[in-house]
Amino acid sequence: MFIGEYQHNLDAKGRIIIPSRFRDELHNTFILTRGLDGCLTIYSLEQWEKMFVELNKLPTTKKDARSYLRMLTTRATECTLDSQGRIIIPSFLSKAVNITKECVVVGVNDHIEIWDKKAWEDYYLEASNSFEEVAENLNELISND
Repeated sequence: MFIGEYQHNLDAKGRIIIPSRFRDELHNTFILTRGLDGCLTIYSLEQWEKMFVELNKLPTTKKDARSYLRMLTTRATECTLDSQGRIIIPSFLSKAVNITKECVVVGVNDHIEIWDKKAWEDYYLEASNSFEEVAENLNELISND
């Protein structure tokens, strides 16, 4: 499980440190792709495969399903940690979500997100203002078995 928030910088070569708490669960190789809400997302290979078992159930006759799968996969890249725990974020991904230097790496249960620092602060402020309302709305979706 990935939890926590970590401040890091993208260096001149497009590298970022993956927090040491996340490295063991990711192992050495994982998938980096464009995420939702303006961030990049990292999935362990195991989680990536689990997610695709479910995504393969989407009907390819639906335009939204085809579009989502394309956006998720076409610029996805397999990453490997270097000896200092860094990865290179390809420029096409960093540009897609406006990451230039200051970043926030966030653990979100089964995946990791990488945000531009300003975008994260704006998102977090907005989400914080509706946290209780969202929790109440989602409560009915949670099974109480």
